[in-house]
Amino acid sequence: MENITDVNQIKNAVLYKVAEYAFEGNLDDKIEGIPYELTDPTTPSFRCCVYREREILRQRIRLAMGKIPSDMHYKKSDNTQIVHVMKAACEGCPIDRVTVTNNCQNCLAQKCIKSCKFDAIIHTPTGAYIDKTKCKNCGACVKACPYNAIVDIERPCIKACPVSAVDMDEHDLAKIDEDKCINCGQCVSKCPFGAIGAASMMTNVIDSLRTNPEHTYAMIAPSIEGQFGTATIPALKQAIEDLGFKQCYEIALGADAVAWREAEELIENVKNGKKMTTSCCPAFYNMIKQHYPEIQDKMSTTGSPMIASAKAIRAMDPEAVIVFIGPCIAKKNEVVSRYMGEISAAMTLDELAAMFAVKRIDPTTYEGGSQLATRYGKGFARSGGVTAAVMKAVEEQGADVKPTAKICNGAAECKVALQMLKLGKLKEDIIEGMACEGGCVNGPMRQYELIDSRKVFDKNVNVENTEIIKTCYENGYGDLNIHVHNH
Repeated sequence: MENITDVNQIKNAVLYKVAEYAFEGNLDDKIEGIPYELTDPTTPSFRCCVYREREILRQRIRLAMGKIPSDMHYKKSDNTQIVHVMKAACEGCPIDRVTVTNNCQNCLAQKCIKSCKFDAIIHTPTGAYIDKTKCKNCGACVKACPYNAIVDIERPCIKACPVSAVDMDEHDLAKIDEDKCINCGQCVSKCPFGAIGAASMMTNVIDSLRTNPEHTYAMIAPSIEGQFGTATIPALKQAIEDLGFKQCYEIALGADAVAWREAEELIENVKNGKKMTTSCCPAFYNMIKQHYPEIQDKMSTTGSPMIASAKAIRAMDPEAVIVFIGPCIAKKNEVVSRYMGEISAAMTLDELAAMFAVKRIDPTTYEGGSQLATRYGKGFARSGGVTAAVMKAVEEQGADVKPTAKICNGAAECKVALQMLKLGKLKEDIIEGMACEGGCVNGPMRQYELIDSRKVFDKNVNVENTEIIKTCYENGYGDLNIHVHNH
């Protein structure tokens, strides 16, 4: 038995076991035994007792098999809700939001008391005291204290959610409002106890590799580069094909096509005095649809790079089973809610890493090769990259307009820009929305922190194909209809 104590170790151990038995074809027979394989018979290693540990592992196994935790009852019955809370793993985080710390100097000014409009703070011989029955968590005392002795601490999952979709139930356990949730996955990556996870499609992919490898294809997002050590896109393509995929394609090629089409759309809108938003980030798309429905008509009708790439594959093989691979959880929602007829599954990088581990594949040992997409297509992976590609395409099309763009780096900036668009006060012609700060390279299921992965990504993004987008578009995707009316 492996001694697992870290959140990622627990998650990866479950994914590995599920992938191992799925490849062997005996997962159904092995499911019940996995929690016992990963825990000590009597001594707990990461929670209060082995019984709770095994229940947490059971819920993680369910998610790894694409099933919701057994103690959850979600409103949506169509599997479009990807992010779920595992109640057995939630600690309830008994945190009082506004709290007086030991830094309180019991000062004579008593600015904290004077700032409180609800008479929730009283003076004691040892310092300030907050009456929780009166406190409204307004934060006035936090700002007033000259010693920074009062802090406002939110639960990590609630703080991480950009659309206020995470809350607490009557037992102080986390819950997700499906009507608000944009499936961005920020709460998944921020929960210190690993109590929130995303449903996986990995076992379905493995089943296809075992039974239908001649028609099973992979598409990798450009943001995968830098997530597996020094492995470049060409090396990763070879490694993924060795898992059993017939072929692996670069989604950055689809990004080039999207940039060309979106540029056409932008030019037309600018001439007609209309504003618009980009379409490649699924969490940004969900944010507009669920929280700013009044401006849905402003969304680009060009499909995402993922769907553009899938259409190219399906044009070559109508029987294709097409799998997206990247660090984005929202892509899973995009597949099941909008493109299930075109794309069969979406996988995250932790799931790919588990499959590599089972098959003893190390992408860093593969030799590199040429990269097909332009640096503009690859640039879709980072904040500002979509704008750079679209503006380059506008230039190549010889348009007599010079559009302006509002680049939104992260969900908070997206919300501000969308509110301005809703109120008719947006100055720019187009909004580039990225829900993750830094772009897709900082997706919730990244394997490395941004500062490390960007070193590899930035090293390779500019050294390969620098042909104009038009060339790539005409040679690879020019005859495909990638316009998708999403609203």
